[in-house]
Amino acid sequence: MKKFFILTLLITLIILPAYSKNKEETKTNLQDEKTLEYLNLDWWRKFNDDYLTDNLITVYKNNYDLKNAELKIKENEKLVKMQFASELPFLGFSGDINRDLRTSMQQFGPAMQIPSYSQYNYYLPFTMGYEVDIWGSNRLKTKSVKEQLEIVKQAQRATYISLTSDFSADYFNLIKADKLLQIQDELVSIQEKIVSLTSEKYKAGLCSVNEVLAEESFLTSLKEERNKHKLTKDILEESMKVYLSFGNDEKITRNDYQNVTLLRNIPDGYNSTIIENRPDFKQEEANIRKIGFDVKVAKREFLPKFTIVGQFGLNAYKLGNLLNSPSQFLNLGVMPSMDIFSGGRKMAFFKFKKFQYEEALNDYQKTILEAIKEVNSGLLEYKTAMRNYEESSSRLKTQTKIFELAKDKNNIGASGNIELLYAQEAYLISEKEEVSNKINSIISTISLYKAAGGIDLYSLNQDI
Repeated sequence: MKKFFILTLLITLIILPAYSKNKEETKTNLQDEKTLEYLNLDWWRKFNDDYLTDNLITVYKNNYDLKNAELKIKENEKLVKMQFASELPFLGFSGDINRDLRTSMQQFGPAMQIPSYSQYNYYLPFTMGYEVDIWGSNRLKTKSVKEQLEIVKQAQRATYISLTSDFSADYFNLIKADKLLQIQDELVSIQEKIVSLTSEKYKAGLCSVNEVLAEESFLTSLKEERNKHKLTKDILEESMKVYLSFGNDEKITRNDYQNVTLLRNIPDGYNSTIIENRPDFKQEEANIRKIGFDVKVAKREFLPKFTIVGQFGLNAYKLGNLLNSPSQFLNLGVMPSMDIFSGGRKMAFFKFKKFQYEEALNDYQKTILEAIKEVNSGLLEYKTAMRNYEESSSRLKTQTKIFELAKDKNNIGASGNIELLYAQEAYLISEKEEVSNKINSIISTISLYKAAGGIDLYSLNQDI
C-alpha cells in the first residue's frame, strides 16, 4: 500500500506540470487568436494594399503598447484567480519544534510543586479555514474582479483600434507626402525654367523687372513648400518606426500613390446600435456591473460572517512517540464574527459605492452621447472629403484638357514655351489638390472606422 501511494504521488507530480503547461499554451493560443481578431485584417485588406497589411502585422508583433496591453490582460487574469481563491478552503502547515528549559521550580498551590526540567516539544499541525459564503459576498467580489478584467480587455481592444487606425493614417499620409514631394520637385523645376525665360524676356525688353521678381518670389515659395513636404515625410517616417519598433536604418515599405484604393459607397446613415460595438461603451457597461457588485458586497458587510476553523496533526514530547495514537489531535469548530461598532466606516463605504454607481450611470449616458457625436462627425467629415475629392478630380480633368491644348498650340507654333510651362504648372497644382483630397478621403474613412468601434463600415446601414 505504501509503495502504491508513493508511485501515485510521483505520477501526479510528473503529469500535473505537463498538463498545466499544455493548458497555458492552449490559453495563449486562444489569446493570440483574439488579439489577431482585434487587428481586423479583413477590413484593412479592403484597401488592396499588401504593404499596409504587412506593416500592420509587424505592428502587431513588435509594438510595445500592444505588448503592454496584453500584459495588463494577464495581470488581471491573475487577480481573478487570486480573488477566486478566497472562495475556497485554506489548508496550511506550520510545524514547530522547540525545547523547554525550566531552571526553577514551579509551585501550583500549596500541595503541588514541579522541579526544574527540560524537554522537547514536537508540534506538527495542519490548519484549515473556510469562510462559509452564506451571503454570497466572496462570489460577488469575484464577479466584480471579472468585470474589471472585461474593462481591461476592452481597453486592449481600444488600443488596437486606435493604434492601427493612427498607423494607417500615417501610412497614407506618407504616401501623400511622397507624391506631393515628387510633384513639388517638378513644380520647382518648371518654375526655374519660367524664371530663366522671363529673365531673357526682360533682357530683350519684352517685360518689366517686376515680372521677373514675381516669378523669382514664386519660385522661392515653391522651394519653401518643398522643404515642408520633406519635413512632413521625415516626421511621418520617424513616427511610423516607433509603431513598428524599427531601428534608424530600417526602411518603411509602402505603396505608390497610383495604386492607392479609395473606398467608395460607404453608407451615409447608420443604426444607432452601432455604438454598442465601441470599446468605451462596453467598458462603461462592465463598469456599471462591477460597481453594482461592489455595492452589494458593501451592503453585506453589515451581516455576520461564519468561518469554519480546525486543526489536525501530531503533538508529542518525544520523537519516538510522534506517530503513536495518543499524539494525534483534532479540533474543529465554527467561528462567527460581527462588528458591533466600527465608527460608521461600513456605512460610509456603502454610501461611497452607491455614489460611485450613480457616477458610473452618468458616465454611461455621457459615453452614449459622445459616441453618437463622434460617429456623426465622422460621417460628415467623410462625405465632405469625398465631395472635395470629386470636385478636385473634376477640376484636374479640366486642367488636363487645358494642358493638352497648350501642348497642341505649342507644337504648331501658336504659343511659346513659357505658355506651355504655365499650363503644366497649373496642371501640377491641380494634381496636388486632387492627391491631397484623395488621401484626406481615405483618412476620413479611417477616422469613421475608429469612431464606429473598429467595425466594417459597409455594415453601418444594416437593419436601418
